[in-house]
Amino acid sequence: MSPRRAAIMLLEAVLGRRRTLDEALDTLPAMAGRDRAFAHLIAATVLRRLGTLDAVLEPHLRRAPPEAVRHALRAGAAQLLLLGTGAHAAVGETVAAVRALPKGARFAGLVNAVLRRVAEAGPAALEGLDTPRLDTPEWLWRSWHAAYGPEGARAIASAHAATPPLDLTLKPGEDPDSWAARLGATVLPTGSLRLAPDHPPVRELPGYAEGAFWVQDAAAALPARLLAPRAGERVADLCAAPGGKTAQLAAAGARVTAVERSPERAEVIGANLRRLGLAAEVVVADAAAWTPSEPFDAVLLDAPCTATGTIRRHPDIPRLKRRDDVAALAPVQDGLLAAAVRMLRPGGRLVYTVCSLEPAEGEGAVARALAAGLPLALSPFAQDELPGLPEAITAQGFLRTTPAFWPDRGGMDGFFAARVTRTGE
Repeated sequence: MSPRRAAIMLLEAVLGRRRTLDEALDTLPAMAGRDRAFAHLIAATVLRRLGTLDAVLEPHLRRAPPEAVRHALRAGAAQLLLLGTGAHAAVGETVAAVRALPKGARFAGLVNAVLRRVAEAGPAALEGLDTPRLDTPEWLWRSWHAAYGPEGARAIASAHAATPPLDLTLKPGEDPDSWAARLGATVLPTGSLRLAPDHPPVRELPGYAEGAFWVQDAAAALPARLLAPRAGERVADLCAAPGGKTAQLAAAGARVTAVERSPERAEVIGANLRRLGLAAEVVVADAAAWTPSEPFDAVLLDAPCTATGTIRRHPDIPRLKRRDDVAALAPVQDGLLAAAVRMLRPGGRLVYTVCSLEPAEGEGAVARALAAGLPLALSPFAQDELPGLPEAITAQGFLRTTPAFWPDRGGMDGFFAARVTRTGE
């Protein structure tokens, strides 16, 4: 199978059948690793720049083509305008992929003609387009405008246009500067290592097999750091997969119990811990219903959410999530927060976090917990708890990062975190 045909299949799965891009990748036929990677790159680029590509193509279409053909046109335009693929290969191979579609031969001429016009226009085809706005669904644009203001919303949307770098968290005791030199990485102000987007496959990086590091966005590394686990403390990591935060807690010397409801995802946690040489108890259970044998000193709850803070890494999210998903997830978040508080000893601390840019899933969830009368009190973060990123601490003492942070370094994911302590006896 050609990578262009595979890219069309990926787009059909995400945009037609509402499957995640990762799930769609798992269904592709066997193909060379390089071709598979190129198919993923094409599909991810189309999903990231969908509105812009449609705006470029629309003037050349008298009537709507079948969806598979439209996906092919998007894939071809993405190659020509965004990926730097030569016109001969981009047009010719995309037309060949269309011919391989059921009843696709009748549309090969259309695809050839439209893509040749796009190729002739070149970068001028993008001039005058408000690409951040075009590439952002209306409900997200409105939400970010309300939460972050017009400039903030535009900065977030603009940050989603670029392929993100790769961030690594080193095990304690490893020297960041030494590993940065070995990996060709830079050391971020918060201590994470950052590799360029065109990095080698993670499993081929020096130190991976030896367990010197794990993959974790710089923003994702902050909540566990702000929980400040101490050696010997009993700490729970709820909704723990894939296990980056579990590894942070275990590496700090805490006695960690990682709770994950999915057996498959729980096995990923175990595999990662074994590679890293770290120990934690992994429990397969629904954290909202699970009861520990004794209370914990601290709990980290990374609650299910719309994950809109990770769009730059998962460009399928804006195409799969809907405004109603925010409200639908609220009872899940509320139930998990209540369960997490019950697991704590009096005076114990809880960090609630979500990888979402939507205030209802972050600040709103904390407000709902307080209004419900749960036995907890806010314990605000101080700016000096986060050297290198003081701007991420809000006036209310919450953690709030967005993809617009560190624009000159490649950005970061959007995360929210709040710390509370359990009150009473």
